[in-house]
Amino acid sequence: MTACLADSIDPAFEILSQETPAAAVIFNSPHSGRIYPRSFVEQTRLDFETLRRSEDSFVDELFMDVVGAGVPLMRALFPRAFLDLNREPYELDPRMFEGRLPSFANTRSIRVSGGLGTIARVVGDAQEIYPRRLPVAEALDRIETYYKPYHQALRRLMSKTHRRFGVALLVDCHSMPSGPIRDESVRADFVLGDRYATSCAPLLTETLETELTQRGYAVVRNKPYAGGYITEHYGNPAAGLHAVQIEINRGLYMEEATYSRGANFYQVRSDLEAVSRRLMEVVGEELAVPRAAAE
Repeated sequence: MTACLADSIDPAFEILSQETPAAAVIFNSPHSGRIYPRSFVEQTRLDFETLRRSEDSFVDELFMDVVGAGVPLMRALFPRAFLDLNREPYELDPRMFEGRLPSFANTRSIRVSGGLGTIARVVGDAQEIYPRRLPVAEALDRIETYYKPYHQALRRLMSKTHRRFGVALLVDCHSMPSGPIRDESVRADFVLGDRYATSCAPLLTETLETELTQRGYAVVRNKPYAGGYITEHYGNPAAGLHAVQIEINRGLYMEEATYSRGANFYQVRSDLEAVSRRLMEVVGEELAVPRAAAE
């Protein structure tokens, strides 16, 4: 799928899966969408290429082989610059909108102050997206039309997986700009976020780290990406619900300046398939509950 403009986005997301799941694992790519609503692009002050800087370009494709391995991959088709699914539903900056936000909106989070709320104020290096304030009604419409149906579907998928296997693991898939990671001198290939060992069983993060390290990748945990809203709110290990976030250095697999696949794209994709299969095995061998017990 290439980035494009569209008058409407329908469907707004996809769940790619086989009829019968092979393991209690779900992969999710909420920021790889690249179908841009034409009306959104026309109301911004940035060119199309600059708007794309917040995309997790090709991350859904990097994990596509998990579908053939027997587990679902869910992906958004709309872009993060339009609406961010890895935020609270109403994490909104009142300075962006004309009119009064609902009283329950979270207007003071760190993400809002940084311009990266549910509806982002900036992309890239703090480049303002909009030349003027948006109507509050438009913000609420995006949340109702895109955000809520996505999360309703993701919650159903987690619940269905949990009922079937007695456990469910959500792997939330993202990418990060190349170069040294924020506030660190180390260049990481992968950052694994498990909310400091609270969103999933330690064995799962350890498995990912071991498998990636054995393939020659530099891996760090939780700094600077410990996991966002999805990891925090879908992970509840005590209830058999696990969530872990994977951030992939874009320099590994793509040409960031041209938004194109890099020379190592298919090698990284192959490695991620192998790592994902091992993760599926570990979940099945160590965490899954026999169906009779789950029922």
